[in-house]
Amino acid sequence: MSNEIPRRNFLSRSLFAFATAMAAPSLTFSESFKKAFNTTSMNPILSTKPLGFQWETADPFLFCVHHEDNFPIGNEQMAPDAKYLNGRHMGDDFIIKDGFRMYHGKSVPGFPGHPHRGFETITVVRKGIVDHADSMGAAGRYGNGDVQWMTAGKGVQHSEMFPLVHADKENTMELFQIWLNLPKKNKMVEPHFKMFWKESIPNHVHTDAAGKKTVVEVIAGQLEKSQAPTPPPDSWAADAAHEVAVWNIKMEAGATFILPKASTGVNRTIYFYEGKDLTVAGTTITNYHAIELKSDVDVELKASEETSILMLQGKPIGEPVMQYGPFVMNTKQEINEAFEDYHKTQFGGWPWPRYDQVHARNKNRFAKYADGKLEEKNS
Repeated sequence: MSNEIPRRNFLSRSLFAFATAMAAPSLTFSESFKKAFNTTSMNPILSTKPLGFQWETADPFLFCVHHEDNFPIGNEQMAPDAKYLNGRHMGDDFIIKDGFRMYHGKSVPGFPGHPHRGFETITVVRKGIVDHADSMGAAGRYGNGDVQWMTAGKGVQHSEMFPLVHADKENTMELFQIWLNLPKKNKMVEPHFKMFWKESIPNHVHTDAAGKKTVVEVIAGQLEKSQAPTPPPDSWAADAAHEVAVWNIKMEAGATFILPKASTGVNRTIYFYEGKDLTVAGTTITNYHAIELKSDVDVELKASEETSILMLQGKPIGEPVMQYGPFVMNTKQEINEAFEDYHKTQFGGWPWPRYDQVHARNKNRFAKYADGKLEEKNS
C-alpha cells in the first residue's frame, strides 16, 4: 500500500512607584520614589504561566514539548500488548490512558516518518530510549541522558520511535523536544544531525553555603568553565554571540543557586517542571510553571524540595516566522514551496522498510550518520 496517504494525514494533523513613595512619610518624596522605582525595576520576573503539554517559548525557540509516559512491558515487537490499544485514537493518540500515549504510532509508540524544513529539533531524553531513522539513511538509538540535535535545513524526513525494549519491567519515558528556529540565511542548508552522548555533556556542580548541591547539565552554552558540546555548524547556537543556552538544572531540597546574568536583550525562560515550590528572586512559584526572566541580572533560585528546571535562553533572531505544521519559514510563499518540494521529492524518500522503523531489541546506543560514520556505545 502506498505511504503517500499516511504522509498526507500526518501533514494535515500537524496543522501563544508612585503609591509606595506617597506611603513613606519618613523619607523625602524623591528618595521614596527612587527606592520604589529601583525595587520595581530590579524584579527579574517578567511573567509566569502554567505549563501544558506544549510549552510556550520565546524567539529564537519555537516551542518545547515535555513527554512523560509510563509505558508497560514490551512484547516481542517492542510494542504494548494489544489490550492497551483498545479505546485509543490510533495514529493520533495524545491523551494519557493507562499512563501513556501512543502519539502517531500504531504499534510501537512514537512518531513515524514525517518531514521538517527550516528549523532544528533538540531532543533531550532524560529516561527511556528513542530510535531514529531518516531520509538521508542515517539512524540511531539514544536515551537515558543523551541529546540529539538535528538541523532540518532544506528538508528531511525522520522517525522518532519509543521502542519498549524491556520485556521484564515497565518502560519509563521522559524527554523534551525543543524546536529552535533557523535564520533565513540558513533555512535551506543541508540537513544534519549530531549526537550529544550523555558522557560528553558537562555537569556543572554548585554547592551552596549550607552544603546543598545544584547540578546543571549544560546542553548548549557555557556556565563558568562548563562548555557544552559544539552545536551543528548552521545552528543559531553555533555563534557564541547569540548566547543560546539549554540547561537542565537539578536542585537538592533546600538548595540555593544563583542563575548568572546574560546580556541585555537576550530572551530567557525557566520551566519549573519537577518539585513543589520554587522561590525565584523572593517570589514563590508553584510546580509546572514557566517563568520569563530579565536576562541581564543575576537571579536567586531556592528549592523547597528536590527540584528540576529547564532553561531556554537566546538572542532573538528577529525575523518573521511563518509556520505550518512541520515547516517553519519566513513567508507564506516559502511554506507553499516547502509543501510542493515535499510532494515532489519526499525530501529524499524513505530508505527504510517501515515508517515506524525500530532497531533490534539488544542493540546498544549508536549513531550511524549519512556519510557512513558509525558511533557505538557499550550500553
